[in-house]
Amino acid sequence: MNILIKNANVIDSCQNFFGDVYIENGKIKEVGIDISKSGVETIDANGLTLMPAFVDTHAHFRDPGLTYKEDLETGSRSALRGGYTGVCLMGNTSPICSTKEVLNYVKEKEEKLNLIDIHQCVTITKNFDGKTISHLEEFKNDSRVRAISDDGVGVSDSRVMMEAMKIAKENDWIVMSHAESGEFSDIDMRLAENMMTWRDITLAKVTEAKLHMAHVSTKEAMQYIIDGKCKGVQVTCEVTPHHIALTNDVSNYRVNPPIREREDVDFLIKAISHGDVDCIGTDHAPHTYEDKKKGSPGMVGLETAFPICYTKLVKGGVISINKLSEMMSRNPANILKMNKGNISIGLDGDVVLIDPNKKIVINSEEFHSKGKNTPFEGMEFYGEVVMTIKGGRVLYKK
Repeated sequence: MNILIKNANVIDSCQNFFGDVYIENGKIKEVGIDISKSGVETIDANGLTLMPAFVDTHAHFRDPGLTYKEDLETGSRSALRGGYTGVCLMGNTSPICSTKEVLNYVKEKEEKLNLIDIHQCVTITKNFDGKTISHLEEFKNDSRVRAISDDGVGVSDSRVMMEAMKIAKENDWIVMSHAESGEFSDIDMRLAENMMTWRDITLAKVTEAKLHMAHVSTKEAMQYIIDGKCKGVQVTCEVTPHHIALTNDVSNYRVNPPIREREDVDFLIKAISHGDVDCIGTDHAPHTYEDKKKGSPGMVGLETAFPICYTKLVKGGVISINKLSEMMSRNPANILKMNKGNISIGLDGDVVLIDPNKKIVINSEEFHSKGKNTPFEGMEFYGEVVMTIKGGRVLYKK
């Protein structure tokens, strides 16, 4: 767990220099120039870019119960191939993560695998019933719980959501909102997202709870979030790579929320450039070919997120690579209370070696995920993950 990385272009949210990073006992011990150590594993980066490993605020690993789509091991290895060492998993497993038994299962398997750090969301309402929140009492004083979410369905009852936010505030949990008003889902998915976004921000203002808006996709929803931030609401938000790289005039790939219009994409990118978007969330959602054919919404995203975002945002001149590091590492780590996200002494020795000039072609057959469902098949992007190091251990190498 001791490793020295030399001759790297070291980049995180606040620094950019050519030098070395030494990781000892799983933590970053030294950051500087011409660091010398004897008797430790040494990696010559040969001028490649070294960044803090990425953290995903939004993923689905389908474990327990739906492991024909993904499981904790394949999901973790998919994350590592994409440069991620931390993920936040949604609760729509089978059984649904509304009990200590399911949470224990995930955390015990995470420890046994010893691959990446996993935060498992507990559901806001019991078994997604939309009304019962009594199960949340079971998780009070459980330090493993940092966020609750009914992602996949959302919470339609405003009173239930307000009471859940009060409980979340008492426990310093984040409420992660899947913004979709079900009564409008079969009429207007734009209205469905916008209505619930406005409602949840309003409730967060009243309750003073911490709110995180998942997969924001419309210009109106993003504007509500910007306005809420200006008014002091404790609201953060994520956008997905596919919602900034695709428009509905070129792709009809089924995801939820849907691929939006060009003006929505332009507004999201503008919000990113202004610093209004906190992080990238992949919404990694593995499905089999048969399930996608039947209409299951979602796509895998962990292994394509960095090249898509780097190409679209950094190569596209929207933000600096330092800002991208902030969105993919520092901010999500802070939101999830993970000891990572920058290349700083004392933080976890989780880093990723990138070749930013390497052009890659997306080939789903190379994915480590069981899911091969992606609309980016055959597309070209810049930025290849060469190596992922977790706690000083090389866990992925190209």
